[in-house]
Amino acid sequence: MNPSDPRTAALALVDFIRESIPLARSMDLELGSYDGKRLVLNCPLAPNVNDKGCAFGGSLASLMTLAGWGVVELALRQHGEDCDVYVGESTVRYLDPLWGDFQAEAQCAEGASWETFFATLAARKRARITVVCQVPGEAGKPAATLEAQFVAKRRTAAAE
Repeated sequence: MNPSDPRTAALALVDFIRESIPLARSMDLELGSYDGKRLVLNCPLAPNVNDKGCAFGGSLASLMTLAGWGVVELALRQHGEDCDVYVGESTVRYLDPLWGDFQAEAQCAEGASWETFFATLAARKRARITVVCQVPGEAGKPAATLEAQFVAKRRTAAAE
């Protein structure tokens, strides 16, 4: 496997998420795909079901947040940046129930720029970027959406 391949990087990130975040392991989060710009994470319904038998809203929000965080983390790793990434703020909309396995798709928001993000990070050691996520539903319409601003802060080296 090629370590610079986007899918290889995404598989390593999903392993990290599952090892570091017990909720992700309980949700049975898995990689769907990653093309270098758009990250897709999958979850089965069974461990994420609510009392009505459909997908639990908290699982939808968690999966979209992890996908958004993941697309930022992967971009940073691709550029050789060592940063902590936080969700600064987010808005979630629940539009339709889901009765089966589901996925979240995340990418940089329209109008947001990775180029500006990395230039700001270089100048200020922290930067923000807006990411959009959706959980696809029936008939091509989203079942849930998330718009979030993620903040990356360079880690301080111990020797500094």
